[in-house]
Amino acid sequence: MNHNLFDTFAAKMQARATANFITTPEGDEYSYADALAMTERLAGALKALGVNPGDRVAVQVDKSPEAILLYLATLRVGGVYLPLNTGYTADEIGYFLGDAEPALFVCQPAAIESAKAVAAKTGCPRVETLGVKA
Repeated sequence: MNHNLFDTFAAKMQARATANFITTPEGDEYSYADALAMTERLAGALKALGVNPGDRVAVQVDKSPEAILLYLATLRVGGVYLPLNTGYTADEIGYFLGDAEPALFVCQPAAIESAKAVAAKTGCPRVETLGVKA
């Protein structure tokens, strides 16, 4: 067996390429083909940020299509997605980052400065943001 969980998802997504993957409350639609293409781009970004197979990616962002695509992209590179509740305090985030030792912490754009401070205390090497359409 030489595949990961993403391969299982991708096979089913490719079979439904033109079908609707998700529709946002604003009416934006993503087909399965769109989702696969976006996960490929995000996976490339994750690799460029140093995420390797087996690395953890801690994520504290609002629920969104982009968050789902980041989850799939993390699986695509063989990473482990660690979702963190957006209501967690800095101390709670610090605990999770210190315990999980992620290669990357992804937060909301408005939280970047506090996220960098917490990450620095825990030794988390990278902090990036995941923005959503305005």
